[in-house]
Amino acid sequence: MTKGTDDNIDELKKRLIVDKYIGLKHKIASLSITIMSFFTTFYMIWFPALVVFDEVHFGKFASYYIERTFFFDVHPPLAKLMFAAVGYLSGFNGAFKFSTIGESYAENHVPYICLRALPASLNVLSATVIYHIMKESGSSVLTCFLTATLYLLDNAFISQHRLILLDGALIFFMLTTIYAYIRFRKFRHMPFTGSWWSWMCITGVCMALTLSVKMIGLFVVASIGIAVIMDLWELLDIKYQLTKKALAQHFLARIVSLIIIPSVIYMFWFYIHFKILTVSGPGDSYMSAKFQSTLLNNPLGLHSLGNIFTIMANIFFNTVIDIMYNQSVRFQHRKSSAFLHSYHFNYPAMYEDGRFSSQGAQVVGTTQPDINSYWRILSGGHLPDDSRKQFIKHNDIIRLEHIGTGKLLMTHDVAAPWTPTNQEITTTNDPVKHDATLFRVVLNDLSSGDLWSTLSKSINLVHVKTNAGLFCTNLNLPEWGNFHFEVNGNKQALDKSNQWVATDILGINATDVNLKKRKEKKTMNFFAKFFEYQKAMIEQNNNLIDTHPYQSYPLSWPLMKRGVNYWTDLTNKNQIYMTGNVAGWWSGLACIFIFCTIIILDMGLRKRGTRLFRENGVNSPISYQPNHKKFLTDKTRITLKSYIGAAFIIGMQFTVYVFLTPMTYGTPAMSPEEATRHKVLKTWDLQFGKL
Repeated sequence: MTKGTDDNIDELKKRLIVDKYIGLKHKIASLSITIMSFFTTFYMIWFPALVVFDEVHFGKFASYYIERTFFFDVHPPLAKLMFAAVGYLSGFNGAFKFSTIGESYAENHVPYICLRALPASLNVLSATVIYHIMKESGSSVLTCFLTATLYLLDNAFISQHRLILLDGALIFFMLTTIYAYIRFRKFRHMPFTGSWWSWMCITGVCMALTLSVKMIGLFVVASIGIAVIMDLWELLDIKYQLTKKALAQHFLARIVSLIIIPSVIYMFWFYIHFKILTVSGPGDSYMSAKFQSTLLNNPLGLHSLGNIFTIMANIFFNTVIDIMYNQSVRFQHRKSSAFLHSYHFNYPAMYEDGRFSSQGAQVVGTTQPDINSYWRILSGGHLPDDSRKQFIKHNDIIRLEHIGTGKLLMTHDVAAPWTPTNQEITTTNDPVKHDATLFRVVLNDLSSGDLWSTLSKSINLVHVKTNAGLFCTNLNLPEWGNFHFEVNGNKQALDKSNQWVATDILGINATDVNLKKRKEKKTMNFFAKFFEYQKAMIEQNNNLIDTHPYQSYPLSWPLMKRGVNYWTDLTNKNQIYMTGNVAGWWSGLACIFIFCTIIILDMGLRKRGTRLFRENGVNSPISYQPNHKKFLTDKTRITLKSYIGAAFIIGMQFTVYVFLTPMTYGTPAMSPEEATRHKVLKTWDLQFGKL
């Protein structure tokens, strides 16, 4: 054996010893981060033993899952399912509904600490994942420790992740996605190996889990997508000498791992969501009549049924009836659940605000339907003599004749009683007003045909002459209207809030053996439910335009110009005010600015053949190479100044963290003077802080 060989062996032994030493340092530092994060997150997690902030929503959703009651939310179901699972395993029966902020958990025997422990545990793990993201990116032990410590001492993350909220799961899955992609990226020189496949698939799984918590996870999907596109673009370079077959394999591998697998996982949680929530509940009104008809005890099938036999038929035989001309039906408004109703009472000549009415017959919404809630469907145009056998279709023009008075439903250019921007709905028997009595039947779901059916198909009734949609408010009329709901003509004719369902046909029920035209009510397949739910999520999310006392704008977030008041105790002057650790946020913002400046300067200097630094991050030299031993050897120059600088940054972060703890944990209570002193910025609107 030559001397050169002996030197190589000695060098290898030294590197192995250093490698073990650095690995041990990482383990100790990572464990320290986990322990510290546990204490900062779980400290006083039982306080307050009251419903705080948006726990009113996400705690309530867990209750609905346990009771299997259908609800609707603009966010995907994963995190809510996790809360429900923890609640179920903790013995929670779902009876407590988290109705208002400040309700007592202790008095209602709610295992709220277990529920809060879920996001808190994920926050602890998030700090550890951050450490390992930096480690896998090639950072030194000191840098990894510093980065993770800044996170675990951030007051905003602590406040948000120790309550029954979705953000703990969202941040955790975001971080695991980044970690997994970095691990995958490090194997880019070893494609199609087991590790390469594993980490790419794990990236797809974590990406799907992120999106399954909140739709804001789309930004993570977009980030990974951009990175993958850049990666594939690089592989197209001729220097890699990849064949067309190899390129196709790379594309296919990413399609399977980062598109197909995430899509299946995302849809899986909705499959579980639909399987659990089988009983009619508060979310019914957001879904189509066909969707609602798949739920047990749905009001569309039970509200208007005349007897127990009809109820049993609709539940057990799942029957609906196609509607024909000259049949009399009852119309139920989907959103308010009120029935279209009329009688011999007229609108008053003048309303309380001085406006005049047509003094026509009142048309109202009632929750107690009777014979005056039936309307005979007449043709609005020419029909053959056998019209009694003709079914009503999508876009047919009809007239509605009130059974009790014999008058035709109409609307005209007269303001409604309570909603002057909408049109008055009344009835008439004046042949001169024939055009004002024509309505168009617009089916909301044509997937199962264009025939109008009871229960399963909702419609919009659009007035032909004025293009107003028949609508029912939840506003009660005064005594002259017998406190029924106001019915009017909504000028947004096809708005979802204008949808009605024909609940039953006078003289006919689903058990009538002589009925010639009867069909089984089809259950919706998963994909139909899934896509309808996605559409509703997007629509409702776009409708969230109401203002909030603590709303803020994205440009104000990095500067922490304003926080969010989560909870206050007016008696003892306790409060939880969610705001970030300004030391870390402002320092981070400055570092981002400096980094961007350096990158721009470096790009300019490269044109002159000069570089400011040679750093490739997750790229070489820390990526794995075929047939090479990977060492953890820390080549970063760590000097005494590095430790002093890190200690200063951590000390500054810790000082601000301690200063803000009364607002982060809600204890101890602060007097107005103390609260004022804790306002780092004048724009912080603490409940008890007065300047």
